[in-house]
Amino acid sequence: MTRPVLPSRRACLLSLCGTLLPVGLAHAGRQIEEPLSHAVRSALSAAVAAAAPPQPLLPTASDQQAYAQWQAASSQRLVRHKKNPTERQEFLQTLWYEARRAGLPLSLVLGVVQVESAFRKYAISSAGARGYMQVMPFWARLIGDGDDSRLFHMQTNLRFGCVILRHYLDQERGDTFMALGRYNGSRGQSVYPQTVMEAQRGWVHQAD
Repeated sequence: MTRPVLPSRRACLLSLCGTLLPVGLAHAGRQIEEPLSHAVRSALSAAVAAAAPPQPLLPTASDQQAYAQWQAASSQRLVRHKKNPTERQEFLQTLWYEARRAGLPLSLVLGVVQVESAFRKYAISSAGARGYMQVMPFWARLIGDGDDSRLFHMQTNLRFGCVILRHYLDQERGDTFMALGRYNGSRGQSVYPQTVMEAQRGWVHQAD
């Protein structure tokens, strides 16, 4: 597949810095409300329903060690955004659970959160997208219970964001570049996917 010319590393970093807006505002595109078949809508509704406690699934000692190392490394990097250690632990534990549940790389989800909201729980974009992963309110109506205020709840927001990103990846047959464009409402344009992937590289860990 032919790719558009990507901006330079410096341009991406400048674009990423531009996402760190004052509290209450966030940089996000406008996800397009596309028609969903009944089967897809039912599957997505089931995927966001029945929220379980975000306990990491760690069946082996090596899994437990990998999780602990990832948690420690990510927590250290997250300090500049979240000062409270308990808040950092709860956020990372929930993100681990939801990313793994959706079959997404941890670093990709962290990159999306960094670019979309700069890790601010109550961020709102000019388009009305909400929370950590800047979920558009129409998703609460399409696949949730209709209460878009719940998109400010940490686990609800991360679950919706991960399920939506997984949906776009499936639509794009695993093409992360195109899926990120859909997530931002800028499919086929390079700036947003490149900025997220630049942020993602800072979160890559062997447990990813």
